[in-house]
Amino acid sequence: MEKHKEGVRKHYIDNLRNLTILLLFPMHTLMLRNDFGQGTYIDIFNTLIALVNPWFMPILFVLAGMSARYTLEKRGGKEFVIQRLNKLLIPLIGQTILLVPFQTLYARKFFEHYQGGLVEHWKYFFTHFTDFHGYDGAFTIGHLWFILYLLIISMLALPIFYLKPYEKLSASVEKLSVFGVLLLFLPIWMMYYVCNFCGYSIGKSFALYIIGYYVLSNRLILEKMERNIGWLAGLCVVGTAVSAAMYYKFSYYGDLWVNFIGWLSILALLAGGKLFLNRETGFTRYFNQASYPIYLLHFSILVALGYYIVQMSDSLLVQVFCACVGSFLFTVLAYELLRLIPIVRKVAGIK
Repeated sequence: MEKHKEGVRKHYIDNLRNLTILLLFPMHTLMLRNDFGQGTYIDIFNTLIALVNPWFMPILFVLAGMSARYTLEKRGGKEFVIQRLNKLLIPLIGQTILLVPFQTLYARKFFEHYQGGLVEHWKYFFTHFTDFHGYDGAFTIGHLWFILYLLIISMLALPIFYLKPYEKLSASVEKLSVFGVLLLFLPIWMMYYVCNFCGYSIGKSFALYIIGYYVLSNRLILEKMERNIGWLAGLCVVGTAVSAAMYYKFSYYGDLWVNFIGWLSILALLAGGKLFLNRETGFTRYFNQASYPIYLLHFSILVALGYYIVQMSDSLLVQVFCACVGSFLFTVLAYELLRLIPIVRKVAGIK
């Protein structure tokens, strides 16, 4: 995230992004047993995931859109494109080649009882294409879907930002009430069905990015949400409880509802972040540099560690605790080691 043209850094954007990425450790740990509907989940873990699933990846697209506005105020379009390619495309290609086959190796070992080695599996990975989930060891980009989507969306949105500059739309945007902003969940929901691959929608992600750029980066809109934080947060808590109850009982809460509660949660988090997280701390300074490479590295380490932990203990709570804490520690250690090796820094997303 760049500085605003007045020179004031938006620390709440940094802190919300960093905290969301760290939330991936417990979220992905709880999904260790996920084999897409074949009965190895337990209901309580499913419900815990359902509490944050509607917003915890969508908010990253909103924050990316907000950051894009501040970046383009300081840099030209050409520099923005170069930055996006260096930050997104190089790690996407490098990690798809080097790390993702490693994590699908362990998935293949667990689900398919594969006994071969890494080199043989690496060849299999690039020559077999099934459902792109990777649980059978076939080709996938895994958690890098977010990087691919953000790259595509960044490039598609740039011409729109030039054709419709922020300054020309800001006066109209500022007329929106908080309720009007809340109703933006409707186009987000409708865009969910555009280019939706296995539940990951380019259309919805694009809508979130655009709204982040034009609406939620607007100072007056943010001030309106701050003044209404009470009812936004209260409605968010009630809605999240309803989501958990519905998911616990029915294992489903519907596309319309999940997009509504996800958008409501994002607005409440942004208002709360603006009020309480808009300051720089040691946590902010460290994870501003570390959070992106941690995102790139964490899932491969978690999958490998989880594979061995589930064989060492039959206790699900022990598995979850050890996998979550262990993967975090090993991922931070990997980041600290990789930042010392110049040749791999770009592939690992390290500045």
